Amino acid sequence: MKQIPVDEVRESRITMEIVVDAYNEEEQAMGWYCYLEDTLQFPFKAKCIMKKATSPLKEGDVVEVSGMASDEECQHNMLVEIKWKGRNLAVQLSQLVGIAVNEKTKEAIEDWHYWLARGYEF
Repeated sequence: MKQIPVDEVRESRITMEIVVDAYNEEEQAMGWYCYLEDTLQFPFKAKCIMKKATSPLKEGDVVEVSGMASDEECQHNMLVEIKWKGRNLAVQLSQLVGIAVNEKTKEAIEDWHYWLARGYEF
C-alpha cells in the first residue's frame, strides 16, 4: 500500500486506544488483535481489494468473514477467517473491505488499512 497523509484523529485513536502501553511488537500485535476482535461485528461480508501471493482470493471476490484467526496466527499480521470452498481459511484483513457493515466495523478495518499504509508494522 502506498503511504497516505497523517490523519490526526485516527493517529490519536491508534495511539491512545489500540497500541497504548505497547512496548514491543508482540504487545502491539495483541493490542490490534484485541481491538479488532472487540470492534468488528462478525459475521460480515467483505470484498477483496487486492490479491496476495498467500491467498486464493482475487480482486472483486466477495466472502463472509466469520471471525478473527487465532491470536497465535496474528502475531505478524491481522488475519480473519472466511469460508472458502467448503473450508475455513485465514486471509489478511488488508485484502478486504467491508460491504454494508456498521460504522464501527468500517472504521476498524480502515484503521488497520491506515496503519499499514502509513508504513507502521510490528
